[in-house]
Amino acid sequence: MDEAARKPNILWICTDQQRFDTLGCYGNGFVKTPVLDSLAGESALFEHAYCQSPVCTPSRGSFLTGRYPVTSRTRQNGADIPASEVPVTRLFHDAGYYCGLSGKLHLSACNPQSGCTKMERRIDDGYDEFHWSHDTGKSWGLYNEYYRWLEERHHRTYETVNLPETRWVQRGMPAEQHQAYWCAQKAVDFIEAQKDSGKPWLFSVNIYDPHHPFDPPEECLKPYLEIIDSLPLPDYETGEELKKPIWQRWDHEHAYNGAAGFPYDRLSPREHRLIRAAYWAMCDNIDAQVGRMLAALERTGQRDTTIVVFMSDHGELLGDHGIYLKGPFFYDCSIRVPLIINWRGHIGQQRRGALVELNDLPQTLLELCGLPAHEGMQGKSLVPLISGAAAGHHESVYCEYLNAMPWQKGPPAFATMTRTERYKLVTAHSAGGGELYDLGEDPGEHRNLYGDPAYTGVKVEMLERLLRHWSRTADPLPPRKAAW
Repeated sequence: MDEAARKPNILWICTDQQRFDTLGCYGNGFVKTPVLDSLAGESALFEHAYCQSPVCTPSRGSFLTGRYPVTSRTRQNGADIPASEVPVTRLFHDAGYYCGLSGKLHLSACNPQSGCTKMERRIDDGYDEFHWSHDTGKSWGLYNEYYRWLEERHHRTYETVNLPETRWVQRGMPAEQHQAYWCAQKAVDFIEAQKDSGKPWLFSVNIYDPHHPFDPPEECLKPYLEIIDSLPLPDYETGEELKKPIWQRWDHEHAYNGAAGFPYDRLSPREHRLIRAAYWAMCDNIDAQVGRMLAALERTGQRDTTIVVFMSDHGELLGDHGIYLKGPFFYDCSIRVPLIINWRGHIGQQRRGALVELNDLPQTLLELCGLPAHEGMQGKSLVPLISGAAAGHHESVYCEYLNAMPWQKGPPAFATMTRTERYKLVTAHSAGGGELYDLGEDPGEHRNLYGDPAYTGVKVEMLERLLRHWSRTADPLPPRKAAW
């Protein structure tokens, strides 16, 4: 195929639970992310990219189909995406792309008949190569390809050791034996194998980090231990949870995530800093693995013909607002993620402050590759924005949590959110009340104005906007076929 006529390749890197402010190019002065900072310098960087759920399966089901979680019927972890849903990777496969994946997918539950020890169920997802490793846990057995690689290459299993001063942080595997390294290595192998294939390709790299447990390679953690006392504490105002929906109070006091939770008040200041250090160290390791993949593109002469996407499925509270991990929380640290799109010679260096949704990615990638969007998609292509044809994008963004993790302790949580440039509104459907933040006056989202009479007009306008968003989650399928 003539190189000028060939459609671009796609290297789609998605981390797990990585908040937006974990890269130097997003303003973090502590992390060491030179590769992604350099990539951002020749890319479209989106400063306000929002996921459509602060939980894995709903978010992934949304940005892979271009449909909201309630529409794609992936509103909970542990649920199966319906076989009728069409991931964008299948559309690329059907258009002639050779597609592969390494790491996590998480569109379906584990197999309950196997005691959750086998690979998750798959629908027609379009992947020709499927190197599956949901996480670093041992329950998946040898269906976790990363574990097979460890045993075959290094003759060992995954091992971690708690830091002596805390139970919350672990020294993980060496960098060259870490799951992030393995995910990147599968991508490198794929890139090298496709060099002379004459066929466009798409490869999804789904690294489990920096998802808890917080277990970075020791060599990545060590520099932070040397400056641990200078690291910031979580952004929390004492008692702020008392004026917010009940599950925030419950999580702060009891650790909403059960055994995996981190009860805020039981951690010392040093432990809070150690968790942050470990989380950032995992992000630094991810940066190094991105460097290995970009080097493979350069080495094989495919760098200029490959679209590179870097993003995460959702964020991490990291102790901010007195809460760790994730749940029915719509703070920016939970739902705002890094998003960088690079294509040399086609997308110029730019920082975009417009509000965008991860739901927009399928249409964006399809349009960049000259392919039509699926009729069931609900997002909006970013191409007009990054080409300069449009100044803005969405007036507001939408996110939902519909009992997404039903095993959590405390009352069931059903909530939805909308955010404009100035305001953020959360409606706590199952608990009553909600949250309203004036982001111009309170960018840290500490002071809930939902019941403030001075903001009644703003609240009404935002509730109307939320209802309009909710109405647009109506499934556009099946398509209309006649005039009546």
